[in-house]
Amino acid sequence: MSCTVPDPICSDVAVIGGGIIGLSIALEAQRAGHSITLIDPEPATGATFAAAGMLAPISELHYQEEQLLALTLASAARWPEFAARITAETGMDIGFRATPTLMLGADAADRIALEDLQQARLRLGLEATRISIREARTMEPLLAPHISSAHLLTLDHQVDPRLAAAAIQKQLLAVGAEREGRGADEVLIRARARELLHQDPTDTASPVIGVVLDDGREIRAPEVVVANGLGALELGGLPHHLVLPLRPVHGDILRLRVPEHLRPLTTATVRGVVRGLPVYVVPRNDHTVVIGATSREDTNAGASAGGVHQLLRDAQVLLPAVLELELCEVTARARPGTPDNAPLLGRVEAANGTVIPGLLIATGFFRHGVLLAPIAARIITELLAGVRDPAFDHFRPDRFSPARQHQESA
Repeated sequence: MSCTVPDPICSDVAVIGGGIIGLSIALEAQRAGHSITLIDPEPATGATFAAAGMLAPISELHYQEEQLLALTLASAARWPEFAARITAETGMDIGFRATPTLMLGADAADRIALEDLQQARLRLGLEATRISIREARTMEPLLAPHISSAHLLTLDHQVDPRLAAAAIQKQLLAVGAEREGRGADEVLIRARARELLHQDPTDTASPVIGVVLDDGREIRAPEVVVANGLGALELGGLPHHLVLPLRPVHGDILRLRVPEHLRPLTTATVRGVVRGLPVYVVPRNDHTVVIGATSREDTNAGASAGGVHQLLRDAQVLLPAVLELELCEVTARARPGTPDNAPLLGRVEAANGTVIPGLLIATGFFRHGVLLAPIAARIITELLAGVRDPAFDHFRPDRFSPARQHQESA
């Protein structure tokens, strides 16, 4: 790390955004020997705070998302080691559970829909086993007796995103202090990034050399990672030709405490389709469960009364005892969606096809932010080292920019 300007904070890499993606990128880059400055006024309070933490590439499979599936499978395979290393480094349990996922259908129509999806999984070589209702209820005795179908997905697991975020933040600060002698206020800047600094202030395609904060302070870094989700749309200094087609997709999440006489409500993550609508119940180590998943593309940033009603109604169809739980928390957050539901991940090319030095993008993870954190961190860290894997070019962040689309169609 070198800095010739006396006032700014300087580091090798500045990461804008302290959600699970930005935190994981910062951690992996720090492990690779880079000094890190993480910029976020309230780390891990956005989509990460609401996330259920399902590591579920198989049950999250959607039609025509085969390229995204390859990325989610690769990241899911990294999660066990990723979680174990965080726990070893920090001594903190981050709630990683390798218990399976049960996929359930409530009625005959739901059974047909899940069977169609099962056939799609089988065509792709994914591991998902159809089991009897009796077998499902032997695994989870509190399941409703009238469910119509059940599939067991042994490779879909879970983690607690809040615990993971807290542990990563702890590790970033500890290494910054011990290895580099940097204070906490140099490693984690609790401020909002206003704009990117360019070598040529008049040219947004010139090399990025840092970040300007809302309060006017400057962070100097030869590499800047934009990983602040929907906040990327408000960041100044992005290349003029770059199109980031992000949209907010709101979701309502419930947290409920399981009374002692009902523990465990379920050991597996229960995902279901009830009258055509998805719902999940994710058990936590602290005797709570997380229930989701509504998806709203409206302007209401707060929790939806209809969404809360829907989640409780549908969850109790699969697990009737849900209605006996204590409702502890109702949360709503917006996730950054893209037109193809895949992330914007990698370096950015200028309109002339040359890479813009110092700028990396990692946003648009939609419903897969927690799942994709390890692979996103690995991809960005390899790019910092000058290593580009063409297998991930499909997710390049400038793929929706007119200049890029014109190059590909030429």
